[in-house]
Amino acid sequence: MELVNQKSLERIVSQRALQMGNSFSCQICVMGFLCGVCLTSLFLAGLTSLGSFEFAGVISFSKDTWSNSSSDDVINMVTDNGCKYKLKETERWTETRKSNEDTDDEHVSLLYSAWAALLTKTNIPGPEFFQKYGASKSSIPKAPHLENCKSRTKINERLDKRLKNEKFPPWTSWKGQLDMHPASTANEQVTNFRNEDISSGAYPPWISGSDEENHPLTRKVQRDIWMRQHPINCRDPSVRFLMADWEKPPGFGIGAQLAGMIGLLAIAINENRVLVTGYYNRADHDGCKGSSRSSWSCYFFPETSQECRDYALELMASKEAREKGIITEKSNYKTKDIWVGRIPRVWGEPWSYLQPTTVINGTLIASHRKMDRRWWRAQAIRYLMRFQTEYTCDLMNEARHAAFGRDAAKIVLASLSPKWPKEDTKRMESDIETFVWSNHKPWIPRPLLSMHVRMGDKACEMKVVEFKEYMHLANQIRMRFPHLKSIWISTEMQDVIDKSKLYPHWKFYYTNVTRQVGNITMAKYESSLGRKTSTNYPIVNFLMASDADFFVGVLGSTWSFLIDGMRNTGGKVMAGYLSVNKDRFW
Repeated sequence: MELVNQKSLERIVSQRALQMGNSFSCQICVMGFLCGVCLTSLFLAGLTSLGSFEFAGVISFSKDTWSNSSSDDVINMVTDNGCKYKLKETERWTETRKSNEDTDDEHVSLLYSAWAALLTKTNIPGPEFFQKYGASKSSIPKAPHLENCKSRTKINERLDKRLKNEKFPPWTSWKGQLDMHPASTANEQVTNFRNEDISSGAYPPWISGSDEENHPLTRKVQRDIWMRQHPINCRDPSVRFLMADWEKPPGFGIGAQLAGMIGLLAIAINENRVLVTGYYNRADHDGCKGSSRSSWSCYFFPETSQECRDYALELMASKEAREKGIITEKSNYKTKDIWVGRIPRVWGEPWSYLQPTTVINGTLIASHRKMDRRWWRAQAIRYLMRFQTEYTCDLMNEARHAAFGRDAAKIVLASLSPKWPKEDTKRMESDIETFVWSNHKPWIPRPLLSMHVRMGDKACEMKVVEFKEYMHLANQIRMRFPHLKSIWISTEMQDVIDKSKLYPHWKFYYTNVTRQVGNITMAKYESSLGRKTSTNYPIVNFLMASDADFFVGVLGSTWSFLIDGMRNTGGKVMAGYLSVNKDRFW
């Protein structure tokens, strides 16, 4: 009896289910569900192929259609009609998209080429160059990654000389060309404040960032070094000199040369002398013109005034001046005094409270045996490289354009009319561009991580580590700053450049220069490049690393050590420094 009742119940449920399945409301639900599935499929297919689709037929229905159809009929009808589509417009759309991409690429290439042509001062393109693309010279927008080197050099020359009857150059809190705005002289109160600024010398213009973002006393030290190196009267009997050529043995890299000159600057300050640098072999090439040939002043502003230099050369020819110690030279000092001599203490011991921002093996280094030398080298390298010459500025423009030019072109084109280049973009420069924004640095893809990978013959001086160890530190930074995607690599090894391709989630930039394959000495490698290239490209890498947002290096390398110094006197202290090893003297 119980079994019969169960079968009766199953029969009733089955009949009820069949009635529900044939009901109009149920069919509507089924149809709605299946249409939703179908439309979702269409949408996903559209995203996948980036095309647009057209239905094969139109689904039409009425109440009678549904009332005479079973659920299976509804499903079949949806399957046969609703999801039958064809890619009628896909091919046409793809061709249009390819045409647009080709046009965009052509515009990027045009803008990149136009900027490149304007960079080569001796080969400025004529009207035919622009007419070929239906453009004009006036339609070429400004390049955000390039600097007006002539203008920048003139500004810096003004900032490296005293005004009449002034103790300091016109260093004020008004940066760039804003200091030359009419408001700085028209208003008496503003003029008074400006003169107070100049009299205090509190704002050496080559220092960026707040005091907390630089090594202790950086602004004061930079001001004082400039004053010591630029006496008001070079011929005053109390002024004494130290004249020295740069080191030039073949095994000396630029880092070693700088370390030696930094030691001589320390001696000059300790003995209250003016340092005057002499022959610089790396500037002895045809890129350095006129009096800057064979001189540090080919790349950076000279360490002292022309008046002091001229007088020092006169004194060098005087036996009496040398005997009386009015002028000394490198041969007057022991090698030890130059390389590991006494650090100037005229500013106390500011290195005793350096912020611990260097990480080695995952640990912040709070102190070490050479903190005084680290602080002093940072101050000295910042002073010696305080202003780039026009030649160095041009080198940086060329390097930025080669590396970032196409990226810059895409950004600029996104803000232009679709009709460019036929539509002229020339316009008058506004006051805010001329004065307020004049001090902004050229564009680079930020945030940017710079990485100095030192291998090769450096293994005889320090522990050399594989490229993957550098990338491990780069990934550590990216975990905290996930928007970091770009790396500027400086290395002499081709193997490092090849291995960078194993990291497709990073975008790598580097100078286009022949690199070492296998192990050869640095002297032999530099000789193969020639003097001009072997000097220019490291300086470009050095300055790029100094300006990058983050840095991964190797403190066992003097070059990396000096980059660290430039960053710590350039507002980058709080960016930190991740090193794959420690300095060999710590």
